[in-house]
Amino acid sequence: MRRVLSVHFAPCALFVAGVLALVRAGSFSGRSDWGAVLLEHPAAVGGAVLVVSLSALLLGLLLQPFQVRAVRVLEGYWERWPLTAWLADIMIEVQRRRWSRLRARAETEARGATARRRSAEAQRRLAAYPPADVLLPTALGNALRAGELSAGERYGLATLASWPRLYLQVSERGAALLSTTRDALDAAVNLCWSFLALTGIGSVALYDEPSWWWLCGVGLGLAAIAYKGAVTAAQSYAGLMHVAYDLHRFDLLTALHYRLPADRDAEEDTFLRVSELFTGARGADLPYDHEQMRHRGDAGGRSGAAPDG
Repeated sequence: MRRVLSVHFAPCALFVAGVLALVRAGSFSGRSDWGAVLLEHPAAVGGAVLVVSLSALLLGLLLQPFQVRAVRVLEGYWERWPLTAWLADIMIEVQRRRWSRLRARAETEARGATARRRSAEAQRRLAAYPPADVLLPTALGNALRAGELSAGERYGLATLASWPRLYLQVSERGAALLSTTRDALDAAVNLCWSFLALTGIGSVALYDEPSWWWLCGVGLGLAAIAYKGAVTAAQSYAGLMHVAYDLHRFDLLTALHYRLPADRDAEEDTFLRVSELFTGARGADLPYDHEQMRHRGDAGGRSGAAPDG
């Protein structure tokens, strides 16, 4: 319910309320009368709330299947159309130059407290970027790709292929934290789209009223703030993905009934083979260990049967 309200209902209700305000003010047909937006009678207020709520609920249900697409567009996956593909190339070059400046600052020998702080800040910001050859056009895309291409790869696992399987092994606290962070990301993305849509509709309604153009500027500013919030949430989500692999990568092997590796080299080899299985390259070609899984189930059963207190 919390996800429905914060991720889908609230952004849609904001959009519907904004459009309703423009309609009541008469912005589409002439000079805006903002006094007409205010409702005096309780019945009228209740009716407006009902209209906004039902419209937002319906709009949220219609747009829910496109949530992944809404995020991916802001990430910068624009290759499908020639115009956006051209823009993507320009933006990627901008991101690459920014990455190069951060790397140069991070690798510069720091002398003095101020220089060390700047170098440390550059290193922190650089960690939120993927490698230069796989940069995306936007900050949101790079924040998510940084997690997608490094969380599991540190251990030999292909993150994109293994993440849906490893996520099921995460503890309840970890899953709740991941879910909360993902909800914050999706809510910020939807708010960004709502403000952008309101700005577009507002520019059409107020094109002949220059004195009210500042409202469109406010809409763009709020969209930018929402986008910045989405980037921050994406960086947190990528960090949590790293933690999930740190703590639960061996739980994935146990769930697959594969033997646990004895050392770091064996671990990387094992996970490389498992990644090949996930990506369909070939079978993992690893021996099974069903006894290990049985012992895990027995331990879980004993733990679950323990009396409280």
